[in-house]
Amino acid sequence: MDKKVVVIGAGPAGLMAAGRAAERGLDVILAEKNDRVGKKILISGKGRCNITNSTDIEGLIENVPGNGNFLYSAFYTFSNQDLIDFLEGYGLKTKVERGGRVFPESDKSSDVVDVLLKFIKKSGVRLMLNTAVKDIITEDNCVRGVVTEDGKAMECDSVIIATGGASYPGTGSTGDGYRMAEKLGHTIVDLKPSLVPLLAKQEWVKELQGLSLKNVEITVKSKSGRKLYTDFGEMLFTHFGVSGPVILSASRHLLDYDYKDVKLIIDLKPALTEEKLDARLQRDFEKYSRKQFKNSLDELLPQKLIPVIVDLSGIPSDKFVNQITRDERRSLVRLLKNLEIEIVGSRPLKEAIVTAGGVSTGEINPSTMESKLIKGLFFAGEVIDVDAYTGGFNMTIAFSTGHLAGMNC
Repeated sequence: MDKKVVVIGAGPAGLMAAGRAAERGLDVILAEKNDRVGKKILISGKGRCNITNSTDIEGLIENVPGNGNFLYSAFYTFSNQDLIDFLEGYGLKTKVERGGRVFPESDKSSDVVDVLLKFIKKSGVRLMLNTAVKDIITEDNCVRGVVTEDGKAMECDSVIIATGGASYPGTGSTGDGYRMAEKLGHTIVDLKPSLVPLLAKQEWVKELQGLSLKNVEITVKSKSGRKLYTDFGEMLFTHFGVSGPVILSASRHLLDYDYKDVKLIIDLKPALTEEKLDARLQRDFEKYSRKQFKNSLDELLPQKLIPVIVDLSGIPSDKFVNQITRDERRSLVRLLKNLEIEIVGSRPLKEAIVTAGGVSTGEINPSTMESKLIKGLFFAGEVIDVDAYTGGFNMTIAFSTGHLAGMNC
């Protein structure tokens, strides 16, 4: 009799796990509660899908602040290069962008989903859409089957939980896997939002809603002044605070602070030292010497930012440029290099890109992804207490752990 496996969840981890298990000749059912597979893949990377990152294995580990060492076996068994080769074997060409981010050459996340669908079809996986698994049946600490939401029982020898986290619940990630694992005795490490937009205290931030800043440097400091993180790139102002690539990456470093009592310092002109920026201001002020201060910054700053900077500078907006003192100009330079925002919280977990926390890694065998508590129970992807920065690392975790679970179930 063929060994039967039920994989719960058809995201990147579940699709990979199911395909690998079926390739081994196992009888595999992939149960997905949505009416289609890969919903989170489709929206990832702004619809382009940041598949992985081109760094080496050590680089992958370094970019997983949440239990990175747990993933050594997964990454070495199925590396980022193995993933790229696998996708290209199905005709999906890839490209590498800034920071080693790997995308489909087509810029379409749907092409990644198409490859994974071809893979599971070729492997012989039985895909069951609109099928929500409610419970896992065990006997003597061994998996015996699953029960679906409509009460139907399916016998099986192994179950792979690949249900994702609790962020973006619209994609189907509603924490089902945590509930099932906890029911079977597993420890669930507290769930927190990771890679999440941040809330700002200052009211003026709202006035900048929709403004995107490119090539800025951000530094995050604790209340005591300790530097927690620094990054360079793009950020976005919103009606509640700040978002964008550098902010999402920074947010992971604030998890232990509950996103409170920290300062975000933005260097609006990181390419210029204070001296060079001062010299640049002097040239602009000479050029616009007969204008009022509020009309003198057009060449230096985005239009939307000017009224805010003018207000924060303390220099009267209607003061003529030729009357601005050296001390006022120097103070403006410091403001442009150190625009400070107080962070007072984050958006909720459902708006986070990734869930930090999950099934405790101490209860999972890192070489196989099998539960140490229940024989025949495996985990893959975001349901495990592992999380990474932006840049394709979280997707790599999903594929690598999915591969490992599928090869060992």
